Amino acid sequence: MRRSASPHLSTLLLLAASFAGLGAQEPPETQEKPKSIPAAPDRSEGEGPFDRLILRGAILVDGTGAPPRGPVDIVIADNRIVEIEGVGAPGLPIDPEKRPEARPDDRELDIQGMYVLPGFVDMHGHIGGVEQGTPAEYVFKLWLGHGITTIRDPSAGNGLDWVLEHKRRSAANQITAPRIEAYPVFGQGREEPFTEPGQAREWVRGIARDGADGIKFFGHRPDILQAALDEAGEQGLRTACHHAQLAVTRVGVLDTARWGLTSMEHWYGLPEALFDDRSVQDYPVDYNYYNEQHRFGEAGRLWRQAASPGSERWNQVMDELLALDLTIDPTMTIYEASRDLMRARREEWHDQYTLPSLWEWFRPNRDSHGSYWFYWTTEDEVAWKENFRLWMAFLDEFKNRGGRVTTGSDAGYIYRIYGFGYVRELELLREAGFHPLEVIRSATLYGAEALGLEGDIGTVEPGKLADLVVVSENPLANLKVLYGTGAIKLDEENNPVRVGGVRYTIKDGVIYDAPALLADVREIVRAAKEEYGKPLLQPGIESPIAPATAEDRP
Repeated sequence: MRRSASPHLSTLLLLAASFAGLGAQEPPETQEKPKSIPAAPDRSEGEGPFDRLILRGAILVDGTGAPPRGPVDIVIADNRIVEIEGVGAPGLPIDPEKRPEARPDDRELDIQGMYVLPGFVDMHGHIGGVEQGTPAEYVFKLWLGHGITTIRDPSAGNGLDWVLEHKRRSAANQITAPRIEAYPVFGQGREEPFTEPGQAREWVRGIARDGADGIKFFGHRPDILQAALDEAGEQGLRTACHHAQLAVTRVGVLDTARWGLTSMEHWYGLPEALFDDRSVQDYPVDYNYYNEQHRFGEAGRLWRQAASPGSERWNQVMDELLALDLTIDPTMTIYEASRDLMRARREEWHDQYTLPSLWEWFRPNRDSHGSYWFYWTTEDEVAWKENFRLWMAFLDEFKNRGGRVTTGSDAGYIYRIYGFGYVRELELLREAGFHPLEVIRSATLYGAEALGLEGDIGTVEPGKLADLVVVSENPLANLKVLYGTGAIKLDEENNPVRVGGVRYTIKDGVIYDAPALLADVREIVRAAKEEYGKPLLQPGIESPIAPATAEDRP
């Protein structure tokens, strides 16, 4: 069943009404009490936490950008890393004299030759949605199955109370889920639109009292947005902004960064800040923002309207954003279908890991956010390829000059599913020019810093929490081994085999068997397809998604 536009889109529609002076006539749709998905079930997976846990024989990638080292033993006590000891040299037997001694009740995990990394941070992780039919268990297990131990929920689309309750239960290890940072959308829960700055300050103080970690903005009237950002800083809340095209001509990323914004989402607002021969995007005269193909089609022609790399304006904007310590969370992965629709539609994990309701949401439809494939052309894809080239050039230079670039997926839209879309973001950072160690740093330390959690997570070192990813293959040599489907490799008998996939995800000292979590997801999808009762087929257009074979089922 097709549903109306998502909360994400509805928020943007609200902006249009506000700017047109219509907001006072009708309560905005996004400020109604959100409808939430069912609560996640009580945890029945994972071992631990333990008084003491020792990981034996690992090759360590610590998240700082330093090169791997190993073999090492990692000692964890009461969910904190207390010791990392080198226990030999590569190619030689482990030296038992160098090993931390085990106590009678210790849990020891032999991971000799495997790679250990800090738990991944997804800076743009929506926890499912009613409209997409994505239950929390499905989302959480896909995240943990890909090593994601922390997520920021930007918009708290299931309602702030729902998200905060799941944050509490995750912190107590009562559910199988990453740790959660809650960033409600600006105005959530308010029945009337903002009309003066004091109202914005009052709302910010209220959600700070409620326990929110930050705020997600899409833009607003300048005086109101400036007041909200200032008050967020006063309350110790971090902030994120998707500089929506309906707002960016009044408030751009240079404005919000000057007012204290801590992170920008996606890329909207950045090319507009780089304009040097115009002040408004070159929209066709028949453009309509509510037509999603217009919106995304013309967005793919935006970067080429900006100042070119190395130009005076390019350097001015780069310099100021660096000085203001703004974090960029690009979420390139969510836009990749725009440059290669066929690839995104037929990625191999869709067959076993994409729910039929989510597939319905993805398919071309004028009434669903991100389903803008009304007639997507080669010309659109070529434009988006150029968009990516210039966008990546900015990100790589920003990183090289000391800027913080993080990793987020925004899954649940545009043929991107949870976990898999995140790993694809890592690959896109690599394509942009990041060294694999820089990619991992963006996925770990930089995400922790952006959330203000670097004292607890983001690196593997004494004093940090036991949020870790264990991978059997070297992810620096091939990021594809982080996918739940693994990577294809020829064995010594010349047969193609699957290698990799996360082996263990350790969150808060609890050891999760990542393949088992993914098997649970496959079963959720299989059961949903059986209940759906028909192939996922659009006659004359799409091939059906093949059902899982007997050997694929857990």
